Amino acid sequence: MRIDKYLQLSGIIPRRSRAQEACDRGYIELNGRRAKPAASVAVGDRITARLGRRQSTYEVLVLPARPVPKASRQEAARLIDSVTLEE
Repeated sequence: MRIDKYLQLSGIIPRRSRAQEACDRGYIELNGRRAKPAASVAVGDRITARLGRRQSTYEVLVLPARPVPKASRQEAARLIDSVTLEE
């Protein structure tokens, strides 16, 4: 599954166009490397997202076929770490 699609379906980033833009700007890393929107995601991968002043790292648990409900999002991606970045 493409990383931009995964970010949208898992709820990490609510819109696919925003996920693509975040990848293009270098705000998304997949297993420690800068991710392009078409990068392939697999179960067990680690995604680091710098959104605003927050940097969060997630572990991919499931590749959802449809958008994950808000109450079940921790089943798609496990939050490993989250820090506030200083400017």
